[in-house]
Amino acid sequence: MKKNYFDLTGQVAIVTGASGGLGVQMAKALANQGANIAIFARRQDKIDAVAAEIAAEFGVQTFAYKCDITDTENVNEAVAAVLKKFGRIDILINNAGTGAVTPAEDITDKQFDDEMNIDLFGTFKVARACAKLAMIPAGYGRIINIASMYGLVGNKICGSAPYHAAKCGVVNLTRALAAEWGSKGITVNAICPGYFYTPLTRETLDSDFFQANARTMIPLERYGNEGELDPAAIFLASPASSYVNGIMVPVDGGYTCM
Repeated sequence: MKKNYFDLTGQVAIVTGASGGLGVQMAKALANQGANIAIFARRQDKIDAVAAEIAAEFGVQTFAYKCDITDTENVNEAVAAVLKKFGRIDILINNAGTGAVTPAEDITDKQFDDEMNIDLFGTFKVARACAKLAMIPAGYGRIINIASMYGLVGNKICGSAPYHAAKCGVVNLTRALAAEWGSKGITVNAICPGYFYTPLTRETLDSDFFQANARTMIPLERYGNEGELDPAAIFLASPASSYVNGIMVPVDGGYTCM
């Protein structure tokens, strides 16, 4: 009998920061495997449109909830609303984030605080709520934190010290939660993307400067295309990754291998 190792039919996935870009791509990837999708982001009109598009394209149930991941009360309300609607939360993709690009010597305290509050503390807040309200009681969960290759290494192409610090924090937060919650049936892993084409990055990545950087710094000599992050997300969200816990998966064309 053939087995679909990556079947997510009937499961419920929350994807944060899914009003555009990689968040939408990963939400669609999980929907393609049969998961029902709850979308969190700050712009209700955007997430309503994404939810409608996913429901129409994949025939799964969707739910859009306006959520600021830096607001603890809002996060708890959002997670509770998903649990009330679906009765379960199996998967969380912690994708929401930001990125201050400024030389380190000019970074303001507010820029640093914002980066930590969104990328690191916000990631923890959503994971905490999902674990406490849904996953620990169920004895099952898949949490996937979206870190960055810049959580593993530094860079010379653009000053972004707060982003590096926050994403490095996400990397070790992932290990800490994996160690603590593994015995409760929850796996916690992270994906560390490199540069990917999205509608917002295409013009920049296609510039002569960035193309030269790709040829110099990335063994595959190109940036990531739409869909190339999806298999990592599907694997870590699926029952097939049942013995994978606390790992970082760079999806960066080999950037971090050098």
